[in-house]
Amino acid sequence: MFPEMRRKAQQLREDEARALLEAGSAGVLSLAGPEGYPYGVPLSYLFREGKLYFHTAVQGAKVEAIRRNPKASFCVIAADQVDPEKFTTHYASVIAFGRVRILEEPGEIQRAMEGLGAKYSPGLEEAARREILDSAGHFLVLELKIEHLTGKRGK
Repeated sequence: MFPEMRRKAQQLREDEARALLEAGSAGVLSLAGPEGYPYGVPLSYLFREGKLYFHTAVQGAKVEAIRRNPKASFCVIAADQVDPEKFTTHYASVIAFGRVRILEEPGEIQRAMEGLGAKYSPGLEEAARREILDSAGHFLVLELKIEHLTGKRGK
Protein backbone atom coordinates (compact mmCIF):
# COMPACT_ATOMS: atom_id res chain seq x y z
CA MET A 1 0.00 0.00 0.00
CA PHE A 2 2.86 2.40 0.78
CA PRO A 3 5.81 2.72 -1.61
CA GLU A 4 9.05 0.99 -0.67
CA MET A 5 12.09 3.17 -0.25
CA ARG A 6 14.39 2.94 -3.24
CA ARG A 7 17.61 3.62 -1.32
CA LYS A 8 17.16 1.12 1.50
CA ALA A 9 20.68 1.70 2.83
CA GLN A 10 19.58 5.17 3.89
CA GLN A 11 16.34 4.04 5.52
CA LEU A 12 16.08 4.60 9.25
CA ARG A 13 14.94 1.90 11.63
CA GLU A 14 11.49 2.55 13.05
CA ASP A 15 12.91 3.46 16.47
CA GLU A 16 15.19 6.04 14.82
CA ALA A 17 12.25 7.53 12.88
CA ARG A 18 10.22 7.72 16.09
CA ALA A 19 13.13 9.45 17.84
CA LEU A 20 13.17 12.11 15.09
CA LEU A 21 9.44 12.68 15.64
CA GLU A 22 10.01 12.96 19.40
CA ALA A 23 12.77 15.53 18.94
CA GLY A 24 11.18 17.65 16.21
CA SER A 25 9.27 20.86 16.71
CA ALA A 26 7.49 21.41 13.38
CA GLY A 27 6.53 19.61 10.22
CA VAL A 28 4.22 19.78 7.22
CA LEU A 29 0.79 18.15 7.27
CA SER A 30 -0.25 17.22 3.74
CA LEU A 31 -3.88 16.69 2.86
CA ALA A 32 -6.00 16.27 -0.26
CA GLY A 33 -6.96 19.82 -1.10
CA PRO A 34 -9.74 21.19 -3.28
CA GLU A 35 -9.68 20.71 -7.05
CA GLY A 36 -7.19 17.84 -6.67
CA TYR A 37 -4.31 20.04 -5.54
CA PRO A 38 -2.24 18.84 -2.58
CA TYR A 39 -2.53 21.03 0.49
CA GLY A 40 0.49 21.17 2.80
CA VAL A 41 0.53 23.26 5.95
CA PRO A 42 3.37 23.70 8.47
CA LEU A 43 2.37 22.89 12.04
CA SER A 44 3.80 22.35 15.48
CA TYR A 45 2.86 18.96 16.91
CA LEU A 46 2.97 16.46 19.72
CA PHE A 47 4.03 12.83 19.12
CA ARG A 48 2.68 10.44 21.71
CA GLU A 49 1.93 6.69 21.69
CA GLY A 50 2.05 6.29 17.91
CA LYS A 51 -0.14 9.33 17.24
CA LEU A 52 0.46 12.93 16.24
CA TYR A 53 -1.58 15.77 17.70
CA PHE A 54 -2.13 19.27 16.32
CA HIS A 55 -4.37 22.17 17.29
CA THR A 56 -6.09 24.32 14.73
CA ALA A 57 -8.82 26.87 14.19
CA VAL A 58 -12.41 25.65 14.25
CA GLN A 59 -12.86 26.42 10.55
CA GLY A 60 -10.58 26.71 7.54
CA ALA A 61 -9.02 24.90 4.59
CA LYS A 62 -7.32 22.30 6.79
CA VAL A 63 -10.53 21.30 8.55
CA GLU A 64 -12.48 21.22 5.27
CA ALA A 65 -9.82 19.00 3.67
CA ILE A 66 -9.89 16.56 6.62
CA ARG A 67 -13.66 16.34 6.50
CA ARG A 68 -13.50 15.56 2.76
CA ASN A 69 -10.71 12.98 3.10
CA PRO A 70 -9.01 12.04 6.39
CA LYS A 71 -5.93 10.46 4.74
CA ALA A 72 -2.79 12.49 5.40
CA SER A 73 0.96 12.49 5.67
CA PHE A 74 3.17 14.48 8.02
CA CYS A 75 6.81 15.22 7.20
CA VAL A 76 9.47 16.40 9.63
CA ILE A 77 12.94 17.48 8.47
CA ALA A 78 15.30 16.88 11.36
CA ALA A 79 18.57 17.81 9.65
CA ASP A 80 19.40 19.75 6.52
CA GLN A 81 23.01 20.74 6.02
CA VAL A 82 24.19 21.56 2.51
CA ASP A 83 27.76 20.46 1.69
CA PRO A 84 28.49 22.50 -1.46
CA GLU A 85 31.99 21.09 -2.05
CA LYS A 86 30.62 17.53 -2.16
CA PHE A 87 27.43 18.47 -4.06
CA THR A 88 25.25 16.86 -1.43
CA THR A 89 23.06 17.54 1.55
CA HIS A 90 23.35 15.84 4.93
CA TYR A 91 19.76 15.32 6.01
CA ALA A 92 17.42 13.27 8.13
CA SER A 93 13.68 13.23 7.69
CA VAL A 94 10.64 11.22 8.61
CA ILE A 95 7.21 10.85 7.01
CA ALA A 96 4.19 9.51 8.87
CA PHE A 97 1.10 8.35 6.98
CA GLY A 98 -2.30 7.87 8.51
CA ARG A 99 -5.80 9.18 8.98
CA VAL A 100 -6.72 12.34 10.82
CA ARG A 101 -9.70 12.64 13.08
CA ILE A 102 -11.03 15.64 14.93
CA LEU A 103 -11.10 14.90 18.64
CA GLU A 104 -14.47 15.40 20.29
CA GLU A 105 -14.14 13.85 23.76
CA PRO A 106 -13.18 16.59 26.27
CA GLY A 107 -10.68 14.39 28.13
CA GLU A 108 -8.81 13.54 24.92
CA ILE A 109 -8.72 17.20 23.92
CA GLN A 110 -7.45 18.23 27.36
CA ARG A 111 -4.68 15.59 27.41
CA ALA A 112 -3.49 16.51 23.91
CA MET A 113 -3.49 20.24 24.62
CA GLU A 114 -1.69 19.76 27.94
CA GLY A 115 0.90 17.65 26.10
CA LEU A 116 1.38 20.40 23.52
CA GLY A 117 1.69 22.95 26.32
CA ALA A 118 4.29 20.88 28.16
CA LYS A 119 6.30 20.38 24.95
CA TYR A 120 6.35 24.00 23.79
CA SER A 121 6.13 25.84 27.13
CA PRO A 122 7.90 23.61 29.67
CA GLY A 123 7.53 24.75 33.25
CA LEU A 124 4.38 26.72 32.43
CA GLU A 125 1.91 23.85 32.69
CA GLU A 126 -0.51 25.66 35.01
CA ALA A 127 -0.59 28.74 32.79
CA ALA A 128 -1.12 26.45 29.79
CA ARG A 129 -4.10 24.79 31.53
CA ARG A 130 -5.66 28.22 32.14
CA GLU A 131 -5.06 29.21 28.51
CA ILE A 132 -6.67 25.97 27.32
CA LEU A 133 -9.73 26.57 29.51
CA ASP A 134 -10.01 30.21 28.42
CA SER A 135 -9.77 29.22 24.74
CA ALA A 136 -12.20 26.29 24.89
CA GLY A 137 -14.50 26.26 21.88
CA HIS A 138 -12.10 28.39 19.83
CA PHE A 139 -9.88 25.57 18.59
CA LEU A 140 -9.98 21.96 17.44
CA VAL A 141 -7.52 19.19 18.19
CA LEU A 142 -6.53 16.84 15.40
CA GLU A 143 -5.13 13.35 15.88
CA LEU A 144 -3.21 11.53 13.16
CA LYS A 145 -3.03 7.83 13.93
CA ILE A 146 0.15 6.60 12.26
CA GLU A 147 -0.40 3.66 9.92
CA HIS A 148 3.01 3.76 8.25
CA LEU A 149 6.23 5.48 9.27
CA THR A 150 9.39 5.87 7.23
CA GLY A 151 12.60 7.80 7.79
CA LYS A 152 15.69 8.46 5.75
CA ARG A 153 19.18 9.84 6.42
CA GLY A 154 21.65 11.05 3.82
CA LYS A 155 25.02 9.33 3.77
